[in-house]
Amino acid sequence: MDQMIHLNAIMLPSDGRPPCIVELMLSPMAHPSDPSSYSNPPAYMPHPEVFMDYVAEIGSRAWKYQLVEALDGMNKKFANPYIIFYPVVSRDGMLFPVNKCIREIQGTAYKEDVAWRGNIIIAKYRDNPFTSMIDASMADFPILKNYLLTHGCPRQA
Repeated sequence: MDQMIHLNAIMLPSDGRPPCIVELMLSPMAHPSDPSSYSNPPAYMPHPEVFMDYVAEIGSRAWKYQLVEALDGMNKKFANPYIIFYPVVSRDGMLFPVNKCIREIQGTAYKEDVAWRGNIIIAKYRDNPFTSMIDASMADFPILKNYLLTHGCPRQA
């Protein structure tokens, strides 16, 4: 249980390269010496920061996430929703670069004040994002593209 596991996730590079599949690492969120700290099912901490350029080396506090459970106009949630990880704390305190891949998707709908910045990692899950992540594939990209077309990055508090 103390070993990392991997699953496929989609990365949208900020530098304009095309989206690609990456292996997102997950580590157990409990301490092996304390069996009572394990949840049922076990919870896992994703490590999207591995793929985020210029992110501060402070673990999960350097990024946030947005759940995508349905597209606008849908009356039913996805059976396997998505979780979008995005960087929020840079090493030098500067803003992350605007994600050119998403900027291109948004076209004339692009708004600077809610621009997605940095490398974006998107995973897929069943039930709970931290206990049941599953592999994503490029077949999921059209759905995500539809979501990103009309949704900016959540505002930072």
